[in-house]
Amino acid sequence: MKRSISEKMLSQKQKNTNNEKRIAKKSRFLITVNVLGSTGPLRFLVKESDSVSCVIDAALKFYASEGRLPTLCSDLNSFLLYPANSGWDSLNLGDPIGESGVRKFVLCKKQRQPQMTEAQSDMIARKGRNNWKAWAWLNKSFSLKLLSSH
Repeated sequence: MKRSISEKMLSQKQKNTNNEKRIAKKSRFLITVNVLGSTGPLRFLVKESDSVSCVIDAALKFYASEGRLPTLCSDLNSFLLYPANSGWDSLNLGDPIGESGVRKFVLCKKQRQPQMTEAQSDMIARKGRNNWKAWAWLNKSFSLKLLSSH
């Protein structure tokens, strides 16, 4: 039962294809994403090579397809992805998700800082000066009362 060269090559190609499929399956893993303010986590498969931005996008699409509340915008730049148990630093959008070594994440909406206009800053500055005058008057009046009571 000798095999011909073409049969050997065909069986070798099939083995290589099976190995590639196994490697592709190994490079995918299940992650859990808790969306801040929502009930229950999202669970879905990602590739190790997927960027953090792709994972955020997939989480937002999955969240919307399930009709969860509260409704979220679809702009992935409005969100940060944090490892659930690994500190306070969010993941960089361009980094591969597999590099983090974590399988549980928290998705948070970025906090927007209100922009202060010149009029608002002037008003705050004036209020600060007026309050200082009130405190100075109050301190002076208390010190006079304390001195006169002795």
